Amino acid sequence: MNREAVAEKYQWNTGDVFLNDEAWEEAFRKLEKTDFGKYKGTLNCAENVLKYFKAEEDYEVALLRVYLYAHMKHDEDVGNTKYSSCFARVMTLFARVGAETAFATPELTALPEEKLREFAADKRLTDYDYFFTRLIAEKKHVLSEGEERILAKAEESLNLSNEVFEMIDNAELDLPEIEMDGKTMRLSHGLYSVIVNGKDREKRKEAFEKYYSAYQKKLGTIAATYYGNVKRDIFYKNVRKYSSCLEMALFGEDVDEKVYRNLIESVNEATPVMHRYMAVRKKTLGYDEMHMYDIYPSLVEDAELRLSYEEAYELVLKGLSPLGEIYAGLLKRGRDERWIDVMETEGKKSGAYSIGIYGNHPFVLLNYQQTTHDVFTIAHEMGHSIHSYFSNEMQPYSKSDYKIFVAEVASTVNEVLLLKYLLKTTTDEKLKKYLINYFLDMIRTTLFRQTQFAQFEEEAHAMAERGEPLNKDNLTELYYGLNKKYYGDAVTHDEQIGIEWARIPHFYHSFYVYKYATGITAAVAIANKILAEGEPAVKNYFEFLSSGCKTDPVSLLKIAGADLSKKETFSSIMKEFENALNEFERMN
Repeated sequence: MNREAVAEKYQWNTGDVFLNDEAWEEAFRKLEKTDFGKYKGTLNCAENVLKYFKAEEDYEVALLRVYLYAHMKHDEDVGNTKYSSCFARVMTLFARVGAETAFATPELTALPEEKLREFAADKRLTDYDYFFTRLIAEKKHVLSEGEERILAKAEESLNLSNEVFEMIDNAELDLPEIEMDGKTMRLSHGLYSVIVNGKDREKRKEAFEKYYSAYQKKLGTIAATYYGNVKRDIFYKNVRKYSSCLEMALFGEDVDEKVYRNLIESVNEATPVMHRYMAVRKKTLGYDEMHMYDIYPSLVEDAELRLSYEEAYELVLKGLSPLGEIYAGLLKRGRDERWIDVMETEGKKSGAYSIGIYGNHPFVLLNYQQTTHDVFTIAHEMGHSIHSYFSNEMQPYSKSDYKIFVAEVASTVNEVLLLKYLLKTTTDEKLKKYLINYFLDMIRTTLFRQTQFAQFEEEAHAMAERGEPLNKDNLTELYYGLNKKYYGDAVTHDEQIGIEWARIPHFYHSFYVYKYATGITAAVAIANKILAEGEPAVKNYFEFLSSGCKTDPVSLLKIAGADLSKKETFSSIMKEFENALNEFERMN
C-alpha cells in the first residue's frame, strides 16, 4: 500500500514536532552553532555547574526535537534519501556535541568527594541530586581526564565487534533457498521466524536445518567476533577497576547484584515446571519426538483475534480500564490526536516501537495486521508511550529518562492486564485455551529464555576472565548444556541448537537480556496488585510511571509493588506459570 492511500487518521502527525521540513531545517541550522568549550575548567562551584547544566539541557531538548522529526520521517520510508540524509546529519551533530561536552564528567569527578556532596545537597542543584549521588559512587571508576580522552578515542575501535556481527548477520550470511507456497525464496531472518511458528512441521524442520547450516559455516568467525566483544568488556572492567564484567554492567544501571542472583536462582529452581510444559506440549502435539523447531507454534489452531484496528483499540481500552479514567484519557488522546502511525506501507520501517522525547508527546509506529499479536502490540507500545508521557510531564529533564532496567515494565503490565481481561470475559473455550498458551509462551520466551541467555553471557564472560579463550567449540558446548538444562528430556535437543548463541544480536550489548526477565517478573507482580487492590495500587503505579530516573530503578519498582530484592517476587511469577499450565492441562 502506498502511504498516500492511507487515511490521515492512521498517520502520525509530524506537524506536532515541526510544521514542515523548512521549519526543521531552520531549527537544525541554529543547533550547528555550539559553544560548550567556554564552560571547560569552570565546573568548581554550584553557580557555574548550574549554568552549564541548563545550557546543555536547553540544547539537548532542542536537538532531540530535531532528531525526533528526522527519525519519524525517515521511518515513514527508509528508502527516502532526503530523510536518510537528514537523519545522518542529526547523528553527526550528536557525535560532535558529545565530544564537545565530554570534559564535564571527568572534570566533576576530579573534584573532592566533599565538594560533590555539597553539590548533591545544594537546593539550587536539586534536579541533579541523584546525578551527583551516582557520580560519587562512580568516582573510583573514572580515570583522569587524559586517560578518559584516550578511552573515548579508542571507543569506536573497541566497539567494532557489534558492527562486524551485524555485517555477517545481515549481509554476508549465506542463507540458502527454500520452497514456500510453490515459489523458491531466499531464507531470511523474518521468513525463518514465520516458518518455525507455522503449522507445517516438515517445513519447520527444513528451515531449522538450513538456517543453522548457514551459521555453522561462519561459526569460527562469529566466535572470534563474540570473543572480541567479551575481551572489550574485560578491558573496560580492568581499567575501571570492577571485580567482574557483570558487576560493571549492573553498576551502570544502579542495580544490586542480589536482583540478578534472585532471577538466576529462581528460574533454575523452576526449570522442572518448564520441563513439564515441554512434556505437555509434546503430548498435545501428539509427537513421539519433539524437536527444538516444534516448540514455537501455538498449540491451539485457528483461534486468532481478527479485529480491525478500531475494534482492537476499543478492546485495549476495555482491557486497561483497571488503570482508571486518566490512563484511558491518554489512550484516547493517542488515538484521536494521531500519535500513532498505524498501517504497513511501502518502504516503512518494519516492526513496532514507541518514541518519546522531553517537551513533546510520544509517538508510536505500528504495522497493524489483524492478529492477536498485533492487538497486544497496541497495548505494549502505548504502555511505553504513557510511561514516557508521565515521566516527561512530572520530572525535570535531568530525571525524566527512565533506565533501560524498567523500560519494559509498563508495556508488559498492559499486556498482562489485557490478557487477564480476555481470559475473564471470553466465553469461547478455544480462544481461552489459545490465550493461556499465549501466556505460557510469553513467560517461556521472556523469562526462561532470556534468563538462559543471561546465564550463557555470565558463564562465557567468567571463562574469559579466568583466561580461557572462547572459541566455537566451548561456546557451543556451553550453550547446548544450558539448553538441555532449561528444556529437559521431553525435547530432542538437536545438535544445531548448540549454535543458537551465534545468532543472538543482544549478546553484543552485554548483560542486557536479563532485563527482559526482570521486567516481566515486575510487570506480572504489578498487574496482579492492581487487579487485587484497585485504586491504591493504581496510585502507586502512577507514581512509578511519573518517577523517571529520580532514584535507582529497583527502588522505583518497589513503589509500584514489585520488590525484586525478594525472591518471593520471582517465585510468584513461577507459580502463575504453573497455575496457567495446570489450567491448560485441565482444558486438554
